[in-house]
Amino acid sequence: MKAHYTMSKQEIDRLEVIQKLLDKRWTQKKASQVMQISVRQVQRLLQAYRKQGVPGLLSKKRGKPSNNKISDTVKQYAISLIKEHYVDFGPTLAAEKLFEKHDLKLSVETVRSLMINAEIWIPRNKRHKRAYQPRYRRERFGELIQIDGSNHPWFEDRGPKCTLLVYIDDATSRLTSLYFVPTESMHTYFLATRQHIERYGKPIAFYSDRLGVFRVHSKTTQEKIMTQFGRALYELNIELICANTCQAKGRVERANKTLQDRLVKELRLRNISTIAEANAYLPEFTKDYNKRFEKAPFNPVDCHRPLQKNEFLDESLCFKQERTVTHNLTIQYDRVLYLIEDTVGNRALRRKKIMLHEYPNGSISLNYKGRKLQFSKMFDRVKPIEQGEVIPNERLGAVLEFIKENQNKRSYTRSTRCPGKRHLGLTLSQVNNEL
Repeated sequence: MKAHYTMSKQEIDRLEVIQKLLDKRWTQKKASQVMQISVRQVQRLLQAYRKQGVPGLLSKKRGKPSNNKISDTVKQYAISLIKEHYVDFGPTLAAEKLFEKHDLKLSVETVRSLMINAEIWIPRNKRHKRAYQPRYRRERFGELIQIDGSNHPWFEDRGPKCTLLVYIDDATSRLTSLYFVPTESMHTYFLATRQHIERYGKPIAFYSDRLGVFRVHSKTTQEKIMTQFGRALYELNIELICANTCQAKGRVERANKTLQDRLVKELRLRNISTIAEANAYLPEFTKDYNKRFEKAPFNPVDCHRPLQKNEFLDESLCFKQERTVTHNLTIQYDRVLYLIEDTVGNRALRRKKIMLHEYPNGSISLNYKGRKLQFSKMFDRVKPIEQGEVIPNERLGAVLEFIKENQNKRSYTRSTRCPGKRHLGLTLSQVNNEL
């Protein structure tokens, strides 16, 4: 009866080398170099093979417990401590506490295997993923409008990367507003919201993510602070709801994927490479998209409401902030000093609060109890972008485009030579003049 041996790859390789030694094709020195052992060990293996055959090459440690094996008593002790004190701890933290509190030193991987075998801890790759319960569509058109911004290379390599603001109805999957903008901001959402309201009316609620435009993330106060966008919707009697996860507003997320596929190709076919051209084409694309993907609502009633007599989009969809009038009838906003017209009626405004409105087109108006005040710009502290200027991250894309346009408009050419020490201490404008 033939014996069967289970050999490792290393033992099989050694058997081949021993055969070459017996056939006198290799020397013992070469065999030791190939197997990376000493010549004396080669001699021992050769002697064992001649006496016992293949079993002589097998490891004598096979089937025997390791010298470093942890006893079952220690394992049970560790598991009992974990169950009693650290049942909700991870393996790394549990191993630390076993050593600090109980003087039981075990490796993290040992503690991990003990906790897995005892079903105390489940590896992340074996945990059940969170189940996202399906949410049925709303019944009526205009009951809930999901909004989101999709930052994507919409023009591929033909133009800069920009953002598409997407408004989609939850009940029908109808695109109600599409608007290309450089970046997501309060004013760009004002423009897209105005587009929706002018076309359909006021919806019951908007459903968004937790971007800073929609929600104030403040840890210093427990009071609910309303953003400018939330304040505008409140004035128009529209609710703003923020989703807890991306999956919660899956309607607009899936629409973004479809748009990133279809709209990009449509823009390519029409060789559209600017935001202005893309916005001019969007009504045509929106009409075709809704024709293909719009669903019929469960209830045909339209929930959109018209604007009331006391509701004005211009006065609501803008940035509003209170400012205190100085004794000189001036206010300061965004590094600009504004001078209110010196009249008998306006002199009573000293040290009083007035409301400043900044509109999406960049214009400013000053108001006091519904009365617009005449003013002029007295001093502008906004300077051109200089070398080494600190730029906020959200403005970086727009600033780079502004720099690029200015560089293309410059009429002079810079000298290739180094300015040298003679320019030390000069301002940037002086250096440019010398160059």
